[in-house]
Amino acid sequence: MREKTIDYMLRATWQAVARMYNEEASKFEGSMAIGFALLSIDKEDGTPSTFISSRMGMEATSLTRTLRTLEEKGLITKKKNPEDGRGVLIYLTPLGKEMREQSKITVLKFNEVVKQNIPEEKLQHFMEVADAIGDLISEKKIF
Repeated sequence: MREKTIDYMLRATWQAVARMYNEEASKFEGSMAIGFALLSIDKEDGTPSTFISSRMGMEATSLTRTLRTLEEKGLITKKKNPEDGRGVLIYLTPLGKEMREQSKITVLKFNEVVKQNIPEEKLQHFMEVADAIGDLISEKKIF
């Protein structure tokens, strides 16, 4: 292709961001998926597992694998939801809270550096375009 397509730019940029996050997370024996999962869990009150997948934009089967990894690493515990006996609440362990805080610092630093290097107006346009693309997809206006 002579010119870069919109989907190519989105994919290439996201892959670069994912590589960057995974490289940083590997310093703490983590991954981008682990970091985003930890950030999707309420620090104190726990979170229903169904909310985590929607917050992360993940399929339930992928989330199950991620939660299993988090549990094996001692980052979360699961408890029955007292309000819904069929459901499970996910809680962070003390180690999970530490890793969540590190993930938060990493995400905030990324945002800070981007904001320092890209003018506010351009970032606003980027957000508007990303929202519009998301709307076109969710409203099935493309396929």
